Amino acid sequence: MNETMMIAGMAFVTFGVRYMMFAMAGRIRFALWFKQALAYVPPVVLSAIIAPLVLMPQGYIDLSLDNPYFWAALVAAGVGFWRQHLLTTIVVGLVCFVLLKWIMV
Repeated sequence: MNETMMIAGMAFVTFGVRYMMFAMAGRIRFALWFKQALAYVPPVVLSAIIAPLVLMPQGYIDLSLDNPYFWAALVAAGVGFWRQHLLTTIVVGLVCFVLLKWIMV
C-alpha cells in the first residue's frame, strides 16, 4: 500500500510541475537577454553529461593514451566541426571508439 501511495504522489508532483509550464506558457514574457541565455542550456547540459564519461571512464581523470573514450571523442569533435553533420559525427565517433577499444584490448 505504501508503494502505491508513493508512486501516486510522485506521479501527481511530476504532472503538476509539468502542467504548470504548459498552463503559463503564453502568459510569461522573458527578457531578451534571458532568451539568449537559454540558447546555451542544451550544449551545457550535454557537456555536463559527456565530459565525465569521456574524461573519467574508471572514476578518475584519465588523459592517457590508453583511454579510447577520450580519443574517440576528439575524433568525433573534429569530424563534427569539419562536416557539421550530426549523423556523420555519431557514426564516425562510434566506429572510432569500437576500433580503438578493439585495438587496445
